[in-house]
Amino acid sequence: MNSYISLDTEATGLSPKHDKIIELGAVKVIDGEITDTFSTFINPGRRLPENIVSLTGITDDDLIDAPDISEVIGDFTVFCEDLPLLGHHLISDYAIIKQACVNEKLTFEKDGIDTLRISRAVLPELPSKRLSDMCEHYDISINAHRALNDAIATHELFVKLFDEFNDKEPALFEPKKLNHKVKKETPIRKAQIERIKSMCERFSIDCPYEIERLSCNEASRYIDKLLSEYGKQPKP
Repeated sequence: MNSYISLDTEATGLSPKHDKIIELGAVKVIDGEITDTFSTFINPGRRLPENIVSLTGITDDDLIDAPDISEVIGDFTVFCEDLPLLGHHLISDYAIIKQACVNEKLTFEKDGIDTLRISRAVLPELPSKRLSDMCEHYDISINAHRALNDAIATHELFVKLFDEFNDKEPALFEPKKLNHKVKKETPIRKAQIERIKSMCERFSIDCPYEIERLSCNEASRYIDKLLSEYGKQPKP
């Protein structure tokens, strides 16, 4: 495979189901050469956890004027064309991108190749198969945990792995169907908005979310979290 989209996402956490994309980066590779790039910050509608700020170097100030995922996901699907995807632990990036697509009624069914899977298969003796460690093994320059840089590094890692192991393990380098099912997220209900605002006011809570941008399920989880921490809402 020498034509594909190498991609990476940075997000508010590690759960494709519960977290949101904050940066999306990709490179288009045609016949082995990078021909185009896609890179954008994305406003997740919530404050970033301190560990994510420390890990990525991305801050809330970087994202305050960034577009919502709904404003860029369509452009990204166009950028991808009908090319297969490449990623390091690809399914996690695919899952969170596909959720954004489904929310906007966009189809995003793809084949792909995972450099993490290849690395585990052909280099079991290495103590770590993280992207940064694999890049160190192959002397690939990387600015880890920034989406476009990681996408470029993943492309370069794939080339190294292909050159060294394709003759021995050709099946590992063939795109395979990416299977991940998601459902469209239901927008937050008016009653949930009012309840969260009331609870935050009563308990003097600085809500970390832009409440109106939560989904119905996200709102329910946050209400449950508040109830578990503060107990039932007192009557006025």
